[in-house]
Amino acid sequence: MQRTVFSSRWLVLFASFALVASGVAAAPRREPRHRDKADGHGSAASAPPPAPSAAPAVASAVPASSAAPENEEPSWASCTEHVPPGAVRPKMQEQFPARAVSGYASPLEITVEHGKGETVLPEGFHVQSGSDAARVLGEAGFVLPHVDGGAGPVLTTTPAATSATTKVVIPLLVLPKQPGRNRMILPPLPIAVSRASGELVTLCTKPHDVLVEDPIASTPEAKPKPNPPPRPQLEEWTLAKNLVLGALAGAALAALAAWLVVRYLRRPRPAPPPPPPRPPWEVALEELFSVRHAGLVPQARYAEHYDRISDAVRKYLGGRYGFDGLETTSREMAAILRRVQPPVGPLESVLSFLDECDLVKFARLTPSEQDCISILDQAERIVTVTIPTPGRVPAEAAAGGAP
Repeated sequence: MQRTVFSSRWLVLFASFALVASGVAAAPRREPRHRDKADGHGSAASAPPPAPSAAPAVASAVPASSAAPENEEPSWASCTEHVPPGAVRPKMQEQFPARAVSGYASPLEITVEHGKGETVLPEGFHVQSGSDAARVLGEAGFVLPHVDGGAGPVLTTTPAATSATTKVVIPLLVLPKQPGRNRMILPPLPIAVSRASGELVTLCTKPHDVLVEDPIASTPEAKPKPNPPPRPQLEEWTLAKNLVLGALAGAALAALAAWLVVRYLRRPRPAPPPPPPRPPWEVALEELFSVRHAGLVPQARYAEHYDRISDAVRKYLGGRYGFDGLETTSREMAAILRRVQPPVGPLESVLSFLDECDLVKFARLTPSEQDCISILDQAERIVTVTIPTPGRVPAEAAAGGAP
């Protein structure tokens, strides 16, 4: 038993020694280099150089961020191309000037051939500040002008039967870090294409090498120019401007309101309605009272006395029964009064009164003083007897119209 254990231990040690020996034999053998102190040449100069390795050289030339496997193209931080599965990559051609001037914009012209239902840059060309694309562009010395400044990208689409061609012109401001002549590389830029299904295809432009010259590179013995003379600056006082505009607008509105108010106050107004007409019997009694106290009889003005009494009674009868009493003859008035319903009570007294007044007025009959007093009493009695009762006053009679 002890012999078996001892033999297995020797076998393990022998296997370990064999492995170490094989590793030393497989390791590359380094040739010693001896340097001749007299002439400075080493003895290894005559030895053949080691075979160069291509993989380490490529890895050192490509940055770590852009290193990629052998079957993939190196990617840039400013753009990552993306084509959805099953989609066909649109054809894209681009052109950028090989020479540029520092401080001036150079156009990047891109021509994309795509499907008829696809759209290039559906939301415009935007590079957000602080993003990888903006950082890479800034480090490379290129700046995108502000879109609102009027120097944004220009898109021109030419439709065809089954496809379309879109030309995009993107101005890029060239700002090298160092003065003088510089060789710069424009990083790839993303170009978005919206498919008919709503998917987005991201295409990347190629890096472009450009030689940048100073604006005064062709000027012999160029010298610095002095600063331009100062120009007066006009400051726009927004608050005062708004206050003035508001005051003008308020004054215009106030003037318009005042004009409307004045026009409303000066509008033609309807005349106030006349006062309601007085009842004809009140007017007749007032006129007869005036005749009684006019003093015509003591002055022997009998004709005038009769004439005023006759006019007062005729006017009353016309207003009471609805006709023109002053323009109606005694015969016509008698015919009208006979047709009145209900009949006039003192009709015979009215006709006798009219006949007596006509004799004095037209036949030149001279009455006595007693006749003047009697005719006045008779006229007052005719008016008093024909006054309607309060509950049976016709509206036409009260207004002076026909019943």
